[in-house]
Amino acid sequence: MADKLYRVELTLSFLERLDAIETFLVEADAGFAFDALLSELRSTVIPNLKRFPRIGRRYLATPPQSAEALAQLAALPAGAPHALREYLHGDYLMLYAAAEADATVYLLSIRHHRQLSFDFARLWPGTGA
Repeated sequence: MADKLYRVELTLSFLERLDAIETFLVEADAGFAFDALLSELRSTVIPNLKRFPRIGRRYLATPPQSAEALAQLAALPAGAPHALREYLHGDYLMLYAAAEADATVYLLSIRHHRQLSFDFARLWPGTGA
């Protein structure tokens, strides 16, 4: 008997993060990498998540320590924090939730590992950094 395949849905926040990645890569003269990312999402990431929805590690394997993060977790629906998982693929880290009830994987966010930099003057203009 074949395992049940999950449906994979891209949330609005995931799509917004994809747009930010595209902008980041184009500004870094690496627009070709965005096309490669889209191809890998279609050919590898989504098929993997359909077959193995728990392939990523549990997001809360190391619980957050900040009061803000703990408050946000407390505001989530019951059971939601335990559904959160991380999937590392190449230069990208994805956050997703695997919902057993409707056999759906919700891709929530994605980041390129170099998107956050230490360019404080650009990140916080007017600080004199």
